[in-house]
Amino acid sequence: MAKETRQLNIMLIDELPERSMAMEKLLTGLGHRIVARASTGDDLTAMVNRYLPDIIIIDMDSPDRDTLEHMQSISADRPRPIVMFTNDDDSQTIHKAVKAGVTAYIVDGLQPQRVMPILETAIARFNEYQTIRNELEKTRNSLEERKLIERAKGIVMKQSNYDEATAYKAMQKIAMSRNMKLVDLARSIIAAAELLK
Repeated sequence: MAKETRQLNIMLIDELPERSMAMEKLLTGLGHRIVARASTGDDLTAMVNRYLPDIIIIDMDSPDRDTLEHMQSISADRPRPIVMFTNDDDSQTIHKAVKAGVTAYIVDGLQPQRVMPILETAIARFNEYQTIRNELEKTRNSLEERKLIERAKGIVMKQSNYDEATAYKAMQKIAMSRNMKLVDLARSIIAAAELLK
Protein backbone atom coordinates (compact mmCIF):
# COMPACT_ATOMS: atom_id res chain seq x y z
CA MET A 1 0.00 0.00 0.00
CA ALA A 2 1.41 3.43 -0.99
CA LYS A 3 2.29 5.87 1.75
CA GLU A 4 0.02 8.93 1.87
CA THR A 5 1.77 12.28 1.93
CA ARG A 6 0.15 15.41 3.28
CA GLN A 7 -0.77 18.21 0.91
CA LEU A 8 1.93 20.87 0.86
CA ASN A 9 1.32 24.57 0.27
CA ILE A 10 4.17 25.49 -2.06
CA MET A 11 5.67 28.75 -3.23
CA LEU A 12 7.39 28.48 -6.62
CA ILE A 13 10.14 30.87 -7.65
CA ASP A 14 11.22 30.73 -11.28
CA GLU A 15 12.25 33.20 -13.98
CA LEU A 16 10.88 31.06 -16.80
CA PRO A 17 7.05 30.88 -16.90
CA GLU A 18 6.98 27.69 -18.99
CA ARG A 19 9.33 25.89 -16.59
CA SER A 20 7.29 27.17 -13.66
CA MET A 21 4.07 25.90 -15.26
CA ALA A 22 5.64 22.46 -15.80
CA MET A 23 6.71 22.33 -12.14
CA GLU A 24 3.25 23.47 -11.02
CA LYS A 25 1.58 20.77 -13.14
CA LEU A 26 3.90 18.13 -11.66
CA LEU A 27 3.31 19.25 -8.06
CA THR A 28 -0.46 19.65 -8.35
CA GLY A 29 -0.54 16.24 -10.01
CA LEU A 30 1.10 14.88 -6.85
CA GLY A 31 -1.71 16.45 -4.78
CA HIS A 32 0.01 19.64 -3.62
CA ARG A 33 -1.16 23.24 -3.84
CA ILE A 34 0.76 26.17 -5.32
CA VAL A 35 -0.07 29.13 -3.09
CA ALA A 36 2.23 31.60 -4.86
CA ARG A 37 4.31 31.91 -8.01
CA ALA A 38 7.11 34.45 -8.11
CA SER A 39 10.17 35.50 -10.01
CA THR A 40 13.42 36.54 -8.38
CA GLY A 41 12.63 40.24 -8.88
CA ASP A 42 9.54 40.05 -6.63
CA ASP A 43 9.56 40.88 -2.92
CA LEU A 44 9.92 37.26 -1.87
CA THR A 45 9.98 38.01 1.87
CA ALA A 46 6.63 39.85 1.65
CA MET A 47 5.17 36.99 -0.40
CA VAL A 48 6.25 34.40 2.17
CA ASN A 49 4.69 36.52 4.94
CA ARG A 50 1.47 36.78 2.93
CA TYR A 51 1.06 33.20 1.67
CA LEU A 52 2.87 31.26 4.44
CA PRO A 53 3.97 28.33 2.26
CA ASP A 54 5.03 25.04 3.84
CA ILE A 55 8.00 24.90 1.47
CA ILE A 56 9.69 27.12 -1.11
CA ILE A 57 10.92 25.69 -4.41
CA ILE A 58 13.34 27.73 -6.50
CA ASP A 59 14.21 26.73 -10.05
CA MET A 60 16.93 28.85 -11.63
CA ASP A 61 20.05 28.41 -13.72
CA SER A 62 22.26 30.00 -11.08
CA PRO A 63 21.28 31.59 -7.76
CA ASP A 64 21.92 35.33 -7.81
CA ARG A 65 22.90 37.49 -4.86
CA ASP A 66 19.44 39.06 -4.48
CA THR A 67 17.69 35.69 -4.32
CA LEU A 68 20.17 34.42 -1.72
CA GLU A 69 19.66 37.59 0.34
CA HIS A 70 15.89 37.02 0.21
CA MET A 71 16.39 33.42 1.33
CA GLN A 72 18.58 34.57 4.22
CA SER A 73 15.94 37.07 5.29
CA ILE A 74 13.18 34.45 5.07
CA SER A 75 15.28 31.93 7.03
CA ALA A 76 15.82 34.51 9.78
CA ASP A 77 12.23 35.78 10.02
CA ARG A 78 9.98 32.92 8.85
CA PRO A 79 12.12 29.79 8.50
CA ARG A 80 10.83 27.05 6.22
CA PRO A 81 12.32 24.37 3.97
CA ILE A 82 13.82 25.77 0.77
CA VAL A 83 14.63 23.50 -2.19
CA MET A 84 16.73 24.92 -5.02
CA PHE A 85 16.99 23.28 -8.43
CA THR A 86 19.87 24.78 -10.41
CA ASN A 87 22.56 24.13 -13.02
CA ASP A 88 25.27 25.83 -10.95
CA ASP A 89 27.56 23.24 -9.35
CA ASP A 90 30.16 25.77 -8.14
CA SER A 91 31.09 24.82 -4.56
CA GLN A 92 31.24 28.47 -3.47
CA THR A 93 27.69 29.06 -4.75
CA ILE A 94 26.48 25.91 -2.97
CA HIS A 95 28.11 27.10 0.27
CA LYS A 96 26.45 30.55 -0.06
CA ALA A 97 23.06 28.96 -0.76
CA VAL A 98 23.26 26.67 2.26
CA LYS A 99 24.41 29.58 4.43
CA ALA A 100 21.38 31.57 3.17
CA GLY A 101 19.05 28.81 4.40
CA VAL A 102 18.61 26.57 1.37
CA THR A 103 17.77 23.10 2.74
CA ALA A 104 18.34 21.10 -0.46
CA TYR A 105 20.51 22.22 -3.40
CA ILE A 106 19.85 20.00 -6.43
CA VAL A 107 22.18 20.33 -9.43
CA ASP A 108 21.51 17.41 -11.73
CA GLY A 109 18.16 18.51 -13.08
CA LEU A 110 14.59 17.79 -12.22
CA GLN A 111 13.30 14.28 -12.76
CA PRO A 112 9.60 13.94 -11.83
CA GLN A 113 10.09 10.69 -9.89
CA ARG A 114 12.72 12.35 -7.68
CA VAL A 115 10.68 15.40 -6.68
CA MET A 116 8.79 13.92 -3.71
CA PRO A 117 11.79 12.17 -2.11
CA ILE A 118 13.73 15.45 -2.45
CA LEU A 119 10.93 17.50 -0.86
CA GLU A 120 10.40 14.97 1.94
CA THR A 121 14.12 14.86 2.69
CA ALA A 122 14.32 18.67 2.70
CA ILE A 123 11.37 18.92 5.10
CA ALA A 124 12.78 16.24 7.41
CA ARG A 125 16.20 17.93 7.42
CA PHE A 126 14.64 21.32 8.03
CA ASN A 127 12.55 20.00 10.96
CA GLU A 128 15.58 18.34 12.51
CA TYR A 129 17.61 21.54 12.18
CA GLN A 130 14.77 23.61 13.71
CA THR A 131 14.57 21.22 16.69
CA ILE A 132 18.31 21.55 17.31
CA ARG A 133 18.10 25.34 16.86
CA ASN A 134 15.21 25.60 19.36
CA GLU A 135 17.02 23.43 21.91
CA LEU A 136 20.14 25.56 21.54
CA GLU A 137 18.09 28.74 22.01
CA LYS A 138 16.44 27.25 25.12
CA THR A 139 19.85 26.33 26.56
CA ARG A 140 21.22 29.79 25.75
CA ASN A 141 18.24 31.44 27.46
CA SER A 142 18.58 29.16 30.46
CA LEU A 143 22.28 30.04 30.83
CA GLU A 144 21.48 33.74 30.49
CA GLU A 145 18.79 33.46 33.17
CA ARG A 146 21.18 31.62 35.48
CA LYS A 147 23.78 34.38 35.05
CA LEU A 148 21.19 37.06 35.91
CA ILE A 149 20.06 35.14 39.01
CA GLU A 150 23.69 34.68 40.15
CA ARG A 151 24.40 38.38 39.61
CA ALA A 152 21.27 39.41 41.56
CA LYS A 153 22.13 36.94 44.32
CA GLY A 154 25.56 38.58 44.61
CA ILE A 155 23.89 41.98 44.99
CA VAL A 156 21.53 40.67 47.71
CA MET A 157 24.48 39.03 49.53
CA LYS A 158 26.43 42.28 49.48
CA GLN A 159 23.48 44.54 50.47
CA SER A 160 22.03 42.31 53.18
CA ASN A 161 25.19 40.58 54.36
CA TYR A 162 23.61 37.16 53.60
CA ASP A 163 25.42 33.99 52.69
CA GLU A 164 24.71 32.48 49.27
CA ALA A 165 21.97 30.04 50.37
CA THR A 166 20.13 32.66 52.44
CA ALA A 167 20.25 35.21 49.61
CA TYR A 168 18.84 32.65 47.17
CA LYS A 169 16.05 31.62 49.59
CA ALA A 170 15.16 35.27 50.19
CA MET A 171 14.93 35.86 46.43
CA GLN A 172 12.78 32.75 45.98
CA LYS A 173 10.45 33.86 48.78
CA ILE A 174 9.99 37.35 47.30
CA ALA A 175 9.44 35.96 43.79
CA MET A 176 6.79 33.54 45.08
CA SER A 177 5.01 36.20 47.15
CA ARG A 178 4.89 38.52 44.13
CA ASN A 179 3.92 35.67 41.78
CA MET A 180 6.84 36.37 39.47
CA LYS A 181 9.61 34.34 37.92
CA LEU A 182 12.91 34.32 39.76
CA VAL A 183 14.70 35.66 36.67
CA ASP A 184 12.28 38.63 36.49
CA LEU A 185 12.99 39.43 40.14
CA ALA A 186 16.72 39.13 39.38
CA ARG A 187 16.33 41.67 36.55
CA SER A 188 14.55 44.05 38.94
CA ILE A 189 17.28 43.69 41.57
CA ILE A 190 20.01 44.34 38.99
CA ALA A 191 18.13 47.35 37.56
CA ALA A 192 17.61 48.81 41.06
CA ALA A 193 21.28 48.29 41.95
CA GLU A 194 22.40 50.02 38.75
CA LEU A 195 20.07 52.94 39.48
CA LEU A 196 21.57 53.37 42.95
CA LYS A 197 25.20 53.31 41.76
